[in-house]
Amino acid sequence: MTVRTTFVAVTAVALTAALAAPAIAAAPNGSGSRHDATREAIQAAVADGVPGVTATARDSHGPWSATAGVGDLKTQKPRSPHDRYRVGSITKTFVATVLLQLEAEGRLSLDDKVDTWLPGLVRGNGHDGRRITLRQLLNHTSGIFNYTDDETFVRTHFLKEGFFEHRYDRKKPEELVAIAMSHKPDFAPGTSWNYSNTNYTLAALVIESVTDRPYGAAVRDRVIEPLHLRATSVPGTRSTLPRPSSRAYGKLARTTTGPTYDVTELNPSLAFGSGDMISNSGDLNRFYTALLRGRLLPAEQLKEMKTTVAVDVIPDAGYGLGLIDRELSCGVHVWGHGGGIHGSSSEAVTTADGRHSLALNFNGDWTGDSDAVIEAEYCGK
Repeated sequence: MTVRTTFVAVTAVALTAALAAPAIAAAPNGSGSRHDATREAIQAAVADGVPGVTATARDSHGPWSATAGVGDLKTQKPRSPHDRYRVGSITKTFVATVLLQLEAEGRLSLDDKVDTWLPGLVRGNGHDGRRITLRQLLNHTSGIFNYTDDETFVRTHFLKEGFFEHRYDRKKPEELVAIAMSHKPDFAPGTSWNYSNTNYTLAALVIESVTDRPYGAAVRDRVIEPLHLRATSVPGTRSTLPRPSSRAYGKLARTTTGPTYDVTELNPSLAFGSGDMISNSGDLNRFYTALLRGRLLPAEQLKEMKTTVAVDVIPDAGYGLGLIDRELSCGVHVWGHGGGIHGSSSEAVTTADGRHSLALNFNGDWTGDSDAVIEAEYCGK
């Protein structure tokens, strides 16, 4: 979406036309004409320089999938509709769902202060967990500094020299929070909005405090297994992607020029709770469909999740609790989230009734218009 709800800032440029030659494969279900605009939009993304795209939609006519470009620049192997990929900030919807389930069970309240569950952790330079609620973490109104905006963190993990030296480093979530605490807050809690990955690092730690288990285990037991999401996982510190999967590519630079690097392997602990999960398009469609249809949350908690705050940087949209409501050009509302991490940019959206869903992934983090793909699928343009 227009706001960078992803974990990584976009940093590089289009590939040459020779590397961008599209390879298209659609599911043979006889309904491709309804998705012609979507197919053209993913081809356009490849023409713009994305190495490869995989997209899957589901509506009343059933599933439809298409791919464009390649999953491996060396071998020219095409992308697959079944590719597993790092979903980045889409992780946030999973985390918010679990916290809301815990609220429904009476184990916490969204009006609890962060300090109730993580005493003393949010302190320093004006940050104070005694003044910030769990709800403010989930809707990004906490004012807590975004640790991925820290200049040293950027040099260490997002730029070429630092990435290749530190790509396998393990980061503890408390270390990530400490980075944020070394800066002043963006604003007083509840007075404005700013996207901060620190919020969801803390939210995942709250899950661990309440359940006395790793947050990934809670997501697995409460969401992944009940929905039979066979391609979805919380990888912890595992640096490789499960198969089937494609390679992931980035520029590892502040500019949109320069060489393209394979950034597939990394220790995802640097995105703990805010963007470390892995899934595929089919699973993401199933997850958001189930969520919007009330299969994961009682009505009261789903209503809370869908209660949005205005976000100036996302036109015609609002941010709920780990969930974005967006009005498209044709008047259709879709709910979901975007996400990115090194070499991977993803979107997953569905209508409020759960009847029409779309999930897609670019295996490059510097170019391509995912908004255009969503508009094409729901508005035919």
